[in-house]
Amino acid sequence: MASTSASRATLSHPTPAPLASVDPHKWEAELGNAEISKSDLNALVFDYLLIEGFSDAAVEFARETGLPHDIDHAMIQERMEIREAIEDGRVEEAVRRVNELDPEILDTNPPLLFHLHLLHLIELIRKDETGPALEFATNELAPRGAQNPEFLADLERTMALLAFPDLVRFADDASPPGTHPPPDAATLTLLQDPAFGPISQLMRKSQRVKVAKELNAAILESQGQGMETKLSGLVRLMAWGEEKLEKAGVGLPASDKDKGRKWADAVFSGDVSAS
Repeated sequence: MASTSASRATLSHPTPAPLASVDPHKWEAELGNAEISKSDLNALVFDYLLIEGFSDAAVEFARETGLPHDIDHAMIQERMEIREAIEDGRVEEAVRRVNELDPEILDTNPPLLFHLHLLHLIELIRKDETGPALEFATNELAPRGAQNPEFLADLERTMALLAFPDLVRFADDASPPGTHPPPDAATLTLLQDPAFGPISQLMRKSQRVKVAKELNAAILESQGQGMETKLSGLVRLMAWGEEKLEKAGVGLPASDKDKGRKWADAVFSGDVSAS
């Protein structure tokens, strides 16, 4: 009887077939044969510098490489200051400056505006301003959630922060060190439960970075530019290619396995120090 049960379990959940690994020497040879022009590499670097706001470096690089460099420094500076405001938690300032720059950016993008409002709510909770947080959620967020049911899950997750003040103090890595006393052992054990992960993530610096990138992309689009650097797009394509190879039963050499996905996770989470 046990044998029959085991057989059924095996049939229900078959062991995945091992991937056919690409020969490392052949892989390296193919990579070495790939033709990449210096002008394409220069264009990638210039695009990265421009989109990421390094306008002076972009101009100098363009001069040295012979690329055209008609750059609006003031526009880039404004965009970067707006992004920095979000990353510093100054959401109201960022929203005001975006509206001064181009009111249609937020008027035509309800999800982005909702995410900015959610971040403002998170910042109020971070500062332990419970009354203003509840008032803001009631007046600004609840009506938008009623009109757009897809927003409700994010709103409910954010409001859960008010029910777990210890979680706010434990997860907050954006405030100066020593701002919050450490939780006691019992609370620490509870808050390390994976079930609290999606809620505690809201208090991380990475949440500010995520919203800042979303807003930065919207500003770039409004100015007729790409919504992300071309380099980011290539990393995304590399991760997609790895996934397609896996689904086709082909495994990359150990030295390159999951490299694209690791790079993509680092780039899109803002952790550019990851290897």
